[in-house]
Amino acid sequence: MTPRLRLLVANWALRLLTGEGVPDAIYSMECMTCGAQSEATDNDAGPAQEWTLSHTGRDPQCRVFKLHAETYWRTEPCQDNPYADIGLRGQPFGAPR
Repeated sequence: MTPRLRLLVANWALRLLTGEGVPDAIYSMECMTCGAQSEATDNDAGPAQEWTLSHTGRDPQCRVFKLHAETYWRTEPCQDNPYADIGLRGQPFGAPR
């Protein structure tokens, strides 16, 4: 028996997930000197930025920080994709399948 290789191609779209209960982004800052990290906040990087200034005020050796920003994405089948007919298009985040 000869093995067969079957390649299928389907078009998908990658979209930013939006909707009720889904934050635009979740922000936090991490000190690259000591490893301390700010609390994460939804939709506002301001508190994380304020934390960096306060952290440096408490320890002037800490001057380099990394911003962590999380966003949520979903893939959706394009119109010509065979999965377009299964009815998941546009369902809210975490909806049962």
